[in-house]
Amino acid sequence: MDDKQWLADYFGRYKESIFAVGVFPQLVELKELLVKVRDRGKKVILAGNGGSAAIASHCAVDFTKCANIRCINFNEADLITCFANDYGYENWLAKALEFYADDGDMIILISSSGKSANMVRAAEYSSARGLKLVTFTGFAADNPLKGLGGLNFWVNSKAYNIVEMTHHIWLLAACDLIVGHAEYPASSA
Repeated sequence: MDDKQWLADYFGRYKESIFAVGVFPQLVELKELLVKVRDRGKKVILAGNGGSAAIASHCAVDFTKCANIRCINFNEADLITCFANDYGYENWLAKALEFYADDGDMIILISSSGKSANMVRAAEYSSARGLKLVTFTGFAADNPLKGLGGLNFWVNSKAYNIVEMTHHIWLLAACDLIVGHAEYPASSA
């Protein structure tokens, strides 16, 4: 296969994942959940590992700045390492939620595989606490994280780049849906 054909196939896979059947109603539901959290004066906590952590950071800022939804994430090295040392890596995120989440908050967990123990334990904690939980996963359709949320987004791909960028696009589409348009200035200054 030549490079042009390879790229056509590659971007075709993006197109297939981003516009997956059924995602539009889910994105509208996500938008409505986010607006309810904002209107109740609560916050959204986004979390992920690796590339998903970067997505969580970017989306937390955009939801806060552009859609006026208070969002936080847990990407501080001192928080992660302290809680991982004290409670174990598989428990650090659940413990962070225990300390930082308030009743009525919404949790968004992003995991390409849906198998990361720290994400699964955080989802279990969120559910037990009655926090609204949204998950973003990929890879296997039966991954453990996918079934734990009240709203679950899943990308039918085993390619990290496709799964992660699809999650990113879906989350930012929900932000733009709240804003009401996709083209707006980076700042009002």
